[in-house]
Amino acid sequence: MTKLNSKIPAGDLETKWTKYKSSVPLVNPANKRSIEIIVVGSGLAGASAASSLAELGYQVKCFCFQDSPRRAHSIAAQGGINAAKNYQNDGDSVYRLFYDTVKGGDYRAREGNVYRLAEVSANIIDQCVAQGVPFAREYGGYLSNRSFGGTQVQRTFYAAGQTGQQLLLGAYSALERQVGLGTVKMYSRHEMLDIVMIDGKARGIIARDLISGKLERHFGHAVLLCTGGYGNVFFLSTNAMGSNVTAAWKAHKQGAFFGNPCYTQIHPTCIPVSGDHQSKLTLMSESLRNDGRIWVPKAKNDARKANEIPEEERDYYLERRYPAFGNLVPRDVASRAAKERCDEGCGVGTSKMAVYLDFAAAIERYGKIQVNKMNLHNVSKERILELGKEAVKEKYGNLFDMYAKITGENPYETPMRIYPAVHYTMGGLWVDYDLMTSVPGLYALGEANFSDHGANRLGASALMQGLADGYFVIPYTIGTYLSQDIRTKAIPTDHEAFVEAEKKVQEQLDTLMNIKGTKSVDHFHKKLGKIMWDKCGMARNEKGLTEAISAIRALREEFWKGVRIPGTQNEMNLELEKAGRVADFIELGELMCKDALNRKESCGGHFREESATEDGEAKRDDDNFSYVAAWEFKGVGESELHKEELKFDVVHPSQRSYK
Repeated sequence: MTKLNSKIPAGDLETKWTKYKSSVPLVNPANKRSIEIIVVGSGLAGASAASSLAELGYQVKCFCFQDSPRRAHSIAAQGGINAAKNYQNDGDSVYRLFYDTVKGGDYRAREGNVYRLAEVSANIIDQCVAQGVPFAREYGGYLSNRSFGGTQVQRTFYAAGQTGQQLLLGAYSALERQVGLGTVKMYSRHEMLDIVMIDGKARGIIARDLISGKLERHFGHAVLLCTGGYGNVFFLSTNAMGSNVTAAWKAHKQGAFFGNPCYTQIHPTCIPVSGDHQSKLTLMSESLRNDGRIWVPKAKNDARKANEIPEEERDYYLERRYPAFGNLVPRDVASRAAKERCDEGCGVGTSKMAVYLDFAAAIERYGKIQVNKMNLHNVSKERILELGKEAVKEKYGNLFDMYAKITGENPYETPMRIYPAVHYTMGGLWVDYDLMTSVPGLYALGEANFSDHGANRLGASALMQGLADGYFVIPYTIGTYLSQDIRTKAIPTDHEAFVEAEKKVQEQLDTLMNIKGTKSVDHFHKKLGKIMWDKCGMARNEKGLTEAISAIRALREEFWKGVRIPGTQNEMNLELEKAGRVADFIELGELMCKDALNRKESCGGHFREESATEDGEAKRDDDNFSYVAAWEFKGVGESELHKEELKFDVVHPSQRSYK
């Protein structure tokens, strides 16, 4: 018998969430004031959850390892946030957003969760506009929309190329209001290092003050993990340097199942790797594919500059292979297509591991539109291009500036060079419809959970999920659990479970400090990243994954014998922080490879070379793998697989075609 219960409400898909909200157990306002909730993470999911729960009357403690909640990695999101408002009157609807998300995830997501996400999406925009988020607007004042990959409608709301920053500032404002009211106590520069379990329930955390090095005990009736994804297991990714898996991994070791760990999203639009000196990669927003055209030379090993290659000698390969969607195919499809062209010898740049993203046609098109708007006649081509560049600058200026600063090239004059890179993780802690993990009282929100995105996330859906979970889902669903907990008084932190948990954390810190090896933490992280990228990256096969598991086990042994951490525990020690995170990444990396090895099909971002169609597309195996893989921790390097069967009553799996 399965240990998994998704708790999807009965009834029609369209009414599940409405009926759930109408019948969910409630906690009355007086009782809320005596219930304490811990929120770990202050990004979009964390800040929105903490502020919403505090607004309802709960007492909230919010933790982040940054010096301010404003520095959460959500701030780095660029392109936009999806919502089914149909402002363009181009055929969008809640159903179509639901359908695009299920199809985009290659039919590996729960229908119930995805429909709820699509349903509440419109509320997010209203919430954020009310908070003052400066979304882009049309000339008449209406909110503007643009297209993103995997859709044929314009449903993406945006604030130039800094949507994540503006949304986070809105959520941060709501959070700080509650801090000012005293309903949220903010703990910045604190890292959660373990979950405290009492009578089988999550009842608190052990956190380390990263300035003093002191360990702290914190009680909560419930614990919410809003700690983001684990893309940095690859070392090079678009994630912030501090992004890690530690909170989720500690929860996993305490009994929370890890769902679909092998599902990694490779983003097709990143600035290519320039050398071994790099510690992270830079994302160029997918919104650029809205107007830019992607191409490579038709001839192999063409050494000419982009502007020297005539139109007839260019291969606009996405437009050629996927005429219905063109440059706006989903990320997994675009990434594999770029890799295939580069592997064939058609790559560009000094490394030959890049393709062009060209705005020349868009600049000319926008210039002609401006000419017509200004009612100009007999305008020179130079003037058209000048006006076009101004229009493009208004929509994408900060992205173009960022590219120019990093590469030293002017993207208005010459095409950008891009290549796929690790970006987002669809895997994460397994949660039910209430967003609760397999540990009672422990919840996971946003990218920290195994998500509503299946095997591939459509662009502009990460911000949508994070805010949906925090603003509109968890305030309802947490009542189901807490309504049964109103008689539980705050448990003193001198309880033996807190003492034991702190002791365990202290022992690991002591062990790390006492190794006194000769290799830096980054030495091991880079080695892990290379194993993961080579063997469990854009393409996987049985031989490579088997080799990766052996290599990671050897690396783990080497790490615990040879890592060197300078300084002391009782001070600010960045290397000690990193060491703990890399230790968790090494264990996670092995599980990712196991999951990828076990899933003998290709779906979304998980591409098994043994399972491909004749034209190189992902080939699913619905008969054997239509399930969520939920792994239970059984010891370091040991895991047990549980399967949650996926049922499709509305959107029936079919060949995923964007042609």
